[in-house]
Amino acid sequence: MKKIIVSLMVLIALSEYIPIRALSVEAHAERPEPAYAKWGRLAMETAKKKYPKAKILDYLHIGRERRQTTDIEKFKLWIEDEGKEFGLYIDIEFDSKTDRVIRINTRRSAN
Repeated sequence: MKKIIVSLMVLIALSEYIPIRALSVEAHAERPEPAYAKWGRLAMETAKKKYPKAKILDYLHIGRERRQTTDIEKFKLWIEDEGKEFGLYIDIEFDSKTDRVIRINTRRSAN
């Protein structure tokens, strides 16, 4: 009888350290791709063309600027090229209705 009680106490003590979430099966719904995702890929491709040996460390979607017939998606990428890290701003202007790219502007950050 003592063995059963001790065994139950050990099981109860161990169960405190096992999260219940780990034992349950949860379905995780995938997040939908953001509207700017395709423009982010284009921004990264543009950076790779401009700096072919560089490594893209990270990128930030700054936002969208809406105009009468065009929109501009703005990104800042963090680049490592030849041992130096810097920011690269990329603005992609496109036709709002057809998504046709009108121009892509790039500029390095000051620091």
